[in-house]
Amino acid sequence: MTVEQKLKALYELQTMLSEIDKIKTLRGELPLEVQDLEDEIEGLSTRINRYGDEIKELNSGIAAKKGDIETAQASIDRYKGQLDEVRNNREYDTLSKEIEFQTLEIELLNKRIAEAKRAIEEKQNEQAKSAQLLEERKADLEVKKNELDEIITETKAEEEKLREQAKDIEVTIEPRLLAAFKRIRKNSRNGLGIVYVQRDACGGCFNKIPPQRQLDIRMRKKIIVCEYCGRIMIDPELAGVHIEKPVKEEKPKRRLRRKSEEED
Repeated sequence: MTVEQKLKALYELQTMLSEIDKIKTLRGELPLEVQDLEDEIEGLSTRINRYGDEIKELNSGIAAKKGDIETAQASIDRYKGQLDEVRNNREYDTLSKEIEFQTLEIELLNKRIAEAKRAIEEKQNEQAKSAQLLEERKADLEVKKNELDEIITETKAEEEKLREQAKDIEVTIEPRLLAAFKRIRKNSRNGLGIVYVQRDACGGCFNKIPPQRQLDIRMRKKIIVCEYCGRIMIDPELAGVHIEKPVKEEKPKRRLRRKSEEED
C-alpha cells in the first residue's frame, strides 16, 4: 500500500471506531451503574446471611444457658433437701455456700441471656433494614437493566456491522502502523488517532501547523504526526472533507481627490 492508501484506510477505520464510540456514549454510565448495583446487592445478601448466622448462634447460646440454669436449679433443690439432713454446722455451711454459688450462677446466666436477646433484637432490626434496602436495590437494578437492554437492542445490529467493517479495514493495514494508531487512540481523550488539518491547525489539539509541514501532509509521501499531541495527520481532501476557504473582504479603494479640490 502507498502512504496515501494507508492514510485513507486509517481514516476510514477511525470513522468506524468513532461511530462505535458514539454508541458507547449513548449507553453512558448505565453499564457501570448496573455493575455497582449488582455488587451492592451481593454485599447486602452477604450481610443478611451473616446476621442470620449470628442470630442462630445467639439462640443456640441462649438454649445452652437455659440448660445450665435448669442444671443449677436442680442442684439448688438437691442441696436444699440435704439441709434437713445435716449433722453439723460444717456440712450446713458447705451446702449453704453451694446454694449461694448456684444462685449467683443462675443470675449471671439470666444476665447473659438478656444481653443475647437484646443483641438478637438489634441484629433482627439491622437484618430487616438490609432486607428492605435489598428489595429497593433489586428494583433499581431491574429498571437500569431494562434501560440498558433497550439501548443495546436498538444499537446492537449497528454496532456489530461497524465492528465487522472495522475488522475488514484492519486486515489491510500493516500491523506495526495499526498498533501505533491504536496506541494513539488509547492515549487521546476523544479517541481520535488520525485527524485532518483544520484552519492551518491540528484537528486534535488545535495547535498551529507550520506551512512547510502542511505542504508535506498534502504531498502524502510519508506518515506525519502532530509534534504536540502525536496524532497522525491527513489533509482534508484525502479524508473526503470539504472545507470552505474564508472569503477575503476586498478593501474599498480610496478615491483620489482632484488636484483642483486640493488646491481649493
